[in-house]
Amino acid sequence: MRNEREHLNGGGEIDLIELLQGIWQQKLWVVLVAMPIIGIAMLYVLLATPVYQSKVYIRPPTQDEISQLNFGRGEGTGLAPLTANDVYGIYVKALQSESVRDRFFRTTFLPWLKEDERKNSRDVLYAKFNGMLSVEQVVKDGADRYLITSNVEDPRVAALWVSSYAEMAAKQAKGELLGGTRSDISIMADNLEQQIRAARATADTQRSDQIAQLKEALIIAKSIGLEKPPIISNTLSSEVSAGMGGALTYMRGSKALEAEISNLNSRSSNDPYIAGLRERQERLTFLRNLKIDPSLVAMYQQDGAVFQPDKPVKPRKALIVGMAVFGGLGLGLVVAFVRQFWVGARRTGRAS
Repeated sequence: MRNEREHLNGGGEIDLIELLQGIWQQKLWVVLVAMPIIGIAMLYVLLATPVYQSKVYIRPPTQDEISQLNFGRGEGTGLAPLTANDVYGIYVKALQSESVRDRFFRTTFLPWLKEDERKNSRDVLYAKFNGMLSVEQVVKDGADRYLITSNVEDPRVAALWVSSYAEMAAKQAKGELLGGTRSDISIMADNLEQQIRAARATADTQRSDQIAQLKEALIIAKSIGLEKPPIISNTLSSEVSAGMGGALTYMRGSKALEAEISNLNSRSSNDPYIAGLRERQERLTFLRNLKIDPSLVAMYQQDGAVFQPDKPVKPRKALIVGMAVFGGLGLGLVVAFVRQFWVGARRTGRAS
């Protein structure tokens, strides 16, 4: 009899045909084991809430999109022009900051939850939020890009969240950037105004010194009775005229000295005689009136459009059902094999 050969061939291997026949005899057990597993998987697929995923890629702005920030900057101003990467670096810090994340959690995520869900502890809710919204750098293509991803049960909300988060980070970064830029411009204008005041004060002091020198020369001219400059031949006129300063100022004559002193005393302003003053005043006026329009400054570029997802990423129905079928049948075959082996062993024991 076949059972007397212990279901083995001469080589000590299991008879494959007999094994398959035995498992076929236990097919009911395969079905009984596989069906509950497959049923649970299908029930999960039918009842599980679908999760939709939306993404947005972020990259640096162009130089034209930040040109407003460079008004008043550049060579000779003391302020280096800002580059697109400088602006983008400030935005990336805001994008990854905990302050932006916490603000989005309080202003967007919590109001979106149902009232009974908001009763959980903040740590639990914050952990759930972190699992639904993520920010990561895209390193595979070598570009300085970042990816914002949301996984939400509502496809409309999923698309809205990634756009809103990118804009919230941009708003904070732009506020910091514009605040710093305005502060730099204000400091530069204050320094320029101080330079103008100092130049005017210096001019006033120089005029007082000049009047004092002319008065001393006038005393000398009067003491020697010199009312007019001496008559000098044409060949020496330029040399002597050039030397009528300092100790020889009195040679201009008392009448010329009195007229010059009177003119200096009656001068209403030294501004026309201060070198470079008008250029400084023009630049000061420009800086004081400089206004930066925030709407014309871009902190980032959105790489591609944000679409409302139409297919959920969870649950993956085909994969779950397929794994359940494979696993259920596999487990059922194992049970059938063990049961057939046990039945065969009992038959062998009775025959002996």
